[in-house]
Amino acid sequence: MAQSYTFHVNGMHCNSCVILTQSELKDIQGVIDAKTSLRQNQVQVTGEFGDKSQEQVMNELSEVLKPHGYSLSLEKEAKITKWSDFAYAVPIALLFVVVFILLQKLGIVNLVNTSEVSYGTAFVVGLIASVSTCMAVVGGIVLSLSASFAKEGDKVRPQAMFHVGRLVSFFVLGGAIGVLGSVFQLGATGMLVLGIIVALVLFVLGINLLDILPWAKKLQLTMPNALGSRAHGLKDANHVLTPLLVGIVTFFLPCGFTQSMQIYTLTTGSFLKGGLTMLSFALGTLPVLALLSFSSLGIHKKTQSGIFFKAAGLIVIFFAVFNLINTLAGAGIIDPVFSL
Repeated sequence: MAQSYTFHVNGMHCNSCVILTQSELKDIQGVIDAKTSLRQNQVQVTGEFGDKSQEQVMNELSEVLKPHGYSLSLEKEAKITKWSDFAYAVPIALLFVVVFILLQKLGIVNLVNTSEVSYGTAFVVGLIASVSTCMAVVGGIVLSLSASFAKEGDKVRPQAMFHVGRLVSFFVLGGAIGVLGSVFQLGATGMLVLGIIVALVLFVLGINLLDILPWAKKLQLTMPNALGSRAHGLKDANHVLTPLLVGIVTFFLPCGFTQSMQIYTLTTGSFLKGGLTMLSFALGTLPVLALLSFSSLGIHKKTQSGIFFKAAGLIVIFFAVFNLINTLAGAGIIDPVFSL
């Protein structure tokens, strides 16, 4: 007889966590369905668990989620913010900001704004995205594919196909978004609004990475869960082209970083510029995802993960503020603060 239990989920930050936890739990033998709520930080699991107690079921399910940085509990755990992490996170973030500004002054990277495409910055944002919890769902897919095909003795080809599919799709679909922007012929007001939206999306992402305001999770822009779940479920399809297809559909997974870059790409009004912007972003995610493909690396498993995510959060907030300043300056509302 089917039984339903509700557990508290610890370690969730964004909608990608919802997709990942649901997908992993549904793959467990005996589990019929799993529904995760980011707002409540809970998951309702339905399945046939025999004579196991609720605590035994929780422990078994929790073991499956632990490699991804999550754990289950019967009671809601008190939120504990390790403020001491900021003693290390702030200097790391400041160092990054200083280096970034120096590179900008040298013309190597330029932050996205209303007048210039920033391939260098798109790459940097991709680097940050690849080590944040918002990329956990893509990392989970990569690890699942690696494990699945490794059992069959094929360790290299599937990973290569996944990354090729991901890079090609980001270029082609990014170009399509750029063309879509040209069709709409965004004026100065449209560019201003989209620039502000990008800044707000990045700001909310940064706050969530700091993990100090739980209510901020409700503000995060997300794609429909059904779309993300279907895309994530493709990893279980057993076909030679599965890795390529999964790499392509990662463009549609609910990652706030990807969505902010997609919104910006609308302002390029060009297939080439839009495609190169999204390709640069995807190339930024490549080093960590490639490392995940060929090893058991997991940033979120490390004891220093709190410091790492807080530093990433501060950097993303910097991007949000800097982008907003450039957007307002580009619209002539304020004088430029950062100029080459």
